[in-house]
Amino acid sequence: MVEGNVKWFNAEKGFGFIQVEGREDVFVHFSAINSDGFKSLDEGDRVSLEITQGNRGDQAANVQKLQTGHLNYR
Repeated sequence: MVEGNVKWFNAEKGFGFIQVEGREDVFVHFSAINSDGFKSLDEGDRVSLEITQGNRGDQAANVQKLQTGHLNYR
């Protein structure tokens, strides 16, 4: 598994690209996103992923959003 940042993702078309340090941008299809409900990513999301070889180059698999930010305690 590697980590990267979502460069862009078009929810209507169901695909986008993830920036991974030291590599070309990695294509991501909504079917590769591990989440319940609507599968989408937002620009700037930090994710973990596996990189596989698709028909047109690097492709993301097993994409998981990573939690970022601060927790608020009450």
